[in-house]
Amino acid sequence: MAKKKEGSYGADQIQVLEGLEPVRKRPGMYIGSTGIDGLHTMIREIFDNSRDEAMAGHANRVEVALLPGNIVRVVDNGRGIPVDKHKKLGVSALEVVMTTLHGGGKFGGDDSGYKISGGLHGVGASVVNALSVWTQAVVHKDGARYVQEYSQGHTKAAVKKTGKTNNNGTIISFEADPEIFPDIKYSWKWVVTHMRGQAYLVKGLTIHCLDLRDSDIVPSDDAYYLYDEGYEVPTSTFYFEGGLLSLVRFLNKPLKVVGKKIFYTHKTTDENSGEAVEIAFQYTDDISSRISAYANNIPNPDGGFHLTGFKTALTRVVNNYAKKNNLIKDKDPSLSGDDLLEGLTAVVSVHLADPQFEGQTKGKLGSTEAKGMVESVFGESLQEFFEENPDDAKAIITKGLLAMRARAAAKAAKDSVLRKGALEGMTLPGKLADCQTKSAHEAELFVVEGDSAGGSAKTGRDRRTQAILPLRGKVLNVERARLDKMLASEQIKNLVIALGAGIGDSFDVEKLRYHKIIIATDADVDGEHITTLLLTLFYRHFKQVIEGGFLYVANPPLYKIKYGKDEVYCYNDEEKFQVLKDWGIEDLDNQEEVESDADPSEHDGDETEEVKKPNKKVTIQRYKGLGEMDADELYETTMDKDKRILKRVNIDDAAEADKVFDILMGSEVAPRKAFIVANAKLAEIDM
Repeated sequence: MAKKKEGSYGADQIQVLEGLEPVRKRPGMYIGSTGIDGLHTMIREIFDNSRDEAMAGHANRVEVALLPGNIVRVVDNGRGIPVDKHKKLGVSALEVVMTTLHGGGKFGGDDSGYKISGGLHGVGASVVNALSVWTQAVVHKDGARYVQEYSQGHTKAAVKKTGKTNNNGTIISFEADPEIFPDIKYSWKWVVTHMRGQAYLVKGLTIHCLDLRDSDIVPSDDAYYLYDEGYEVPTSTFYFEGGLLSLVRFLNKPLKVVGKKIFYTHKTTDENSGEAVEIAFQYTDDISSRISAYANNIPNPDGGFHLTGFKTALTRVVNNYAKKNNLIKDKDPSLSGDDLLEGLTAVVSVHLADPQFEGQTKGKLGSTEAKGMVESVFGESLQEFFEENPDDAKAIITKGLLAMRARAAAKAAKDSVLRKGALEGMTLPGKLADCQTKSAHEAELFVVEGDSAGGSAKTGRDRRTQAILPLRGKVLNVERARLDKMLASEQIKNLVIALGAGIGDSFDVEKLRYHKIIIATDADVDGEHITTLLLTLFYRHFKQVIEGGFLYVANPPLYKIKYGKDEVYCYNDEEKFQVLKDWGIEDLDNQEEVESDADPSEHDGDETEEVKKPNKKVTIQRYKGLGEMDADELYETTMDKDKRILKRVNIDDAAEADKVFDILMGSEVAPRKAFIVANAKLAEIDM
């Protein structure tokens, strides 16, 4: 018999994964990743099943609770998952739904009750079950209570009838599998933010959120809505009768709006299929746009054909109305789509019988019919809105004309700089101490506050991979600044040139010269203000840098503690006290002999405390700025790749981030004052 060659490829190498094995083998294919995003997708998929019951008119209340032990519990008052035996498979329908891929009631059957759904079409519950170490389904249906438990997608026992009930609906509880998810830590903020958004999208739906993780509360077997128990734990409840109109009003709360009315339309395009279009928008005096798109209540951050239809209709109707009413002369250029996006807050939502998405996480809607559907409904409704509200129409067109003129001025300013070659990387700013490597992957740019810290950083850096760009003073607040004003700022122009990727519509993240851009400022109020200004700049004009994971904030230490020959850096007071405790110095303030010999000229304002102990002396140096560190200290604590602490800047919730930037950096004083008052207790103040 012939011996098989090493590395041969035959029938023996073909694997057939059965049941839910494919999910555990390749979880990223089903939930996007096994990181924090994928972990929260688990909550979303179970919630989507309950929400779909509400969208179909069979439920009006959903509860999401985080329980001790990393357990998530989702409750609804819908019809309850069927528990009778499935004719083809010979087991309970509940077991089919929970353990079989593509087993569910969301495939458009005439009597399924799910004309429109947002779940994974029979995948969601079983995927969550497969990726959980423990799952429990409790169904209250037709006066009886049924229970089944699972582990890693396998049933532990048959469906069991456990008693009578007056409730109707489903309770799904699950504990994510640590073999799949390395870091199981749910974000309460994510839960609240996501559920608030869903409540806006489903008018009349009440959603409760509860965080019981820090409690010792274990729900009893008979418990239904934990919210009704009155536990003293963090809770949030959402209910919005106005739908998307309420959402636009909420998003524009900190801003000055243009016009008086919020545009809103909600039309069903096919009664048989339940397909519909819902849109709300309003302009503000901002220069940024905020557009959210949803298909079957699933957020589509990358847009899709429904968003294309919205933009096409908006541009067409506005220009037709403007020329018809002599607000734009025939010889003048029409308003472009970009002109009409400036200051626009809009939410576009479509319900489709069979939506097609790009990717399992559904970031972009690929259903081509959505374009024509939205364009037709929105175009007709917007034309009626303009005819009935001419003042609002005029305000919108005036806003667009201002944007067009400003865009032309900004383009002229950018083209002027481009003609000189400055943004093309031909002439790097003199302040920049560039690195030697030409590989963006290993190159780092430290954006440092002040010439003093810049000098230390330039001396102590790794010249091969680390570049230093010192900034002098406060950076321009770009929240309401147009491109021409930005490029007139020497600080911002230097940064743009150093990045080498252009700006505005010419920005190309592929040309970025550094794949680590590190903001390094002092640990004081001024330093935090400069960091905020720089974050505003990147968020508004270089968002791709953040989305690509290229932006970081340095975290320098607050203290340097010496004890004899030992030397430790501490990053907060808790670390300092722990180090002192470990050295047997638990109460520094009550030591008998405390003296200070700090030399202000040497330390430039930092503070040094000394405590004399038998044979040893403890010295605590408090840094107030990067400029107080010498080159070796700055490198060791903030620049050494093996020892430093960097915080990567992420956009967990773009809408919330956008709102906070508007409040803190915008021109309206009242919302900023209210924000400061509401969050004053959370501030860390250095006295």
